[in-house]
Amino acid sequence: MDSPDSDGLLAEQLLRLTRRLQRIQGRQLEPIGITPAQFRLLRTVAHYDGPPRMADLAARLDVVPRAVTTLVDGLEASGRVRRVPDPTNRRVVRIEMTDAGRTVLRSLRDARKAAAEEILAPLTTEQREVLGGLMTALVDGMPERRC
Repeated sequence: MDSPDSDGLLAEQLLRLTRRLQRIQGRQLEPIGITPAQFRLLRTVAHYDGPPRMADLAARLDVVPRAVTTLVDGLEASGRVRRVPDPTNRRVVRIEMTDAGRTVLRSLRDARKAAAEEILAPLTTEQREVLGGLMTALVDGMPERRC
């Protein structure tokens, strides 16, 4: 039977693993010149069929609009996204990924995959499959999030 102590230990292990994955990914993102938050914004923009509004991004990322503005400013300065006017409402600004943004997103996905491979290296193929099933059960059992 599971005890509160074993649940606490499991939660701590998950947190440590998450921090380790973030550190590995951060090391891989640094040479590309992008922050994890900017990476998340690029991934979010890529999931839209067309250029999203700033408000859409803030809602999807579950952050205040000002945080999106700061992220977009940095990505725009590096040429990875651009602000474009909405064709139907001139007061609305949309965020469009540039070719440079798409290129860096591919690189970042490769970096993320490499980070996961580093974390999973000690596991056999069978253990990875079991872990994948357990992670799916945890994610599917969580309340819905927007991203």
